[in-house]
Amino acid sequence: MRRYAYLTLAAASAMLAVLASAGPAAAAGTVLTYNSATGPSAGAGDLLYAPNKTGTTVNLYNSTTGTTGVKCSQARFEAKVLTNPAAPGTATESVTSQTVASCTSNVIGVIGVRGITVNNLPFNASVTSGKVVTITGGAAGPIQTTASLSTLLGAITCVYQAVNNRLVGTANNADASITFVNQPFTKVSGPGTCFATGYFSVTYAPVTGPGGTVFVN
Repeated sequence: MRRYAYLTLAAASAMLAVLASAGPAAAAGTVLTYNSATGPSAGAGDLLYAPNKTGTTVNLYNSTTGTTGVKCSQARFEAKVLTNPAAPGTATESVTSQTVASCTSNVIGVIGVRGITVNNLPFNASVTSGKVVTITGGAAGPIQTTASLSTLLGAITCVYQAVNNRLVGTANNADASITFVNQPFTKVSGPGTCFATGYFSVTYAPVTGPGGTVFVN
């Protein structure tokens, strides 16, 4: 019996030695990291940015299944990281810039797009470990877009605001993207040529910061 007791004591001592050599447990990673899930954390104040994904367009159509409206081949956003807690959790950002360019329209009576302007920046943004991206209007006002269009009768202006003052999208680590699909906007001013409800879709990729492409954990 004494021999088995010695063996048990020796095994316990060996286990303690292994645990001691392993050191403290590694700290949990943050919600936003660079280049991989185990990469360095995005820091408060880091500026993240992305164009629309190559080969895709930014669309504001008059229905969720139609193709009538405004289509743009260039877009870009910039957002400043505010908080980036340990994962799982929710990181927060401030969307400081959102631009759209090189637009065309196939709305009857419209012969050109003079410009698209995103109003009331900055917006608030949150990114969860579940890869849900939510943008809401900030102190400057609701999420709003103004389209200046050329028609056969002259220039018109169509102003749209996001329904419930928010956009909800999805992040994807495979291509460091954020995708918004058919986010509803309501016309708040403009003539009848401006359709009453617009549905906004875009994929931004790759989302990049000072440390590389951005991963959501």
